[in-house]
Amino acid sequence: MRDQKQFSMPYTRGPSSGEPAVARKDHSMEEAGLKLKRARERLNLRYRDVEEASLRIAERHNNSEFGIALSRLADIENKGTVPTIYRLYSLCAIYRLDLLEVLEWYGINLSEMPADAATVEVERTHLVGFGADGYGDIQVPLSLDPGLDLRRTTYLSRFIQRWGKLPLMLLNGLDLKNHRYAFIGTEDWSMYPLLAPGSLVLIDETRRKIASGGWTNEFERPIYFLEHRDGYACGWCSLESDRLTLQPHPASACPPRLFAWPDEVDVIGQVAGVAMRLDLAQRRRTRS
Repeated sequence: MRDQKQFSMPYTRGPSSGEPAVARKDHSMEEAGLKLKRARERLNLRYRDVEEASLRIAERHNNSEFGIALSRLADIENKGTVPTIYRLYSLCAIYRLDLLEVLEWYGINLSEMPADAATVEVERTHLVGFGADGYGDIQVPLSLDPGLDLRRTTYLSRFIQRWGKLPLMLLNGLDLKNHRYAFIGTEDWSMYPLLAPGSLVLIDETRRKIASGGWTNEFERPIYFLEHRDGYACGWCSLESDRLTLQPHPASACPPRLFAWPDEVDVIGQVAGVAMRLDLAQRRRTRS
């Protein structure tokens, strides 16, 4: 923590441990300190009680960093001094507080870590150590219209009856409620193997313009989700004057479809994400 690089406002450091104090214009750390103070007072603990308890924790872990001196505790509560991770652990243990919640008091939301990591490009293939440990939540559809026919490609957002929150840490980087869902029908093989039947796709409604180039292979070519008079469709598209061609994947053996543009078809958006099973090869062979 001593060599921590700052990107915004300067701060002062504590006198003995190298703990940074909050910048004067930022009151969030002071508010966190006040919450810790109230937690201590609810338990009727004196400064001396907290110091002695922290020393027992430090002794148990054979690490003096867990100890909290009287003056340090006063600075944490009243001056916005940020405790080290060891002292924060001790305070949470003594006050019976959830460490993850207290980290949020200091502006650290662990559910944002995967989204923050996604902003950093790493060239080499690597394992991801983030785990879905139950903290953080995400908006997901919890209830669907019972009239939904999963055999047909469906604009799923129109069938969502109720939204709710689930603690899915690894998906928290996606703003799913502001996008749209679609379900590729269990008998829709038109974009197989890129989009398997039964796939759940995420649609970006802000990207509705049909691109005429800019890709070098099929994985880079945009896939669009369309609404037409008979339902919905998903695939590659090309636009020539007043005619839109829906192009399936060559491996699907499905024929292209032509629509009068814009009278017969509407572009809902571009597929931005997909969740699908990878064990459909046997079923495809059986179907053939």
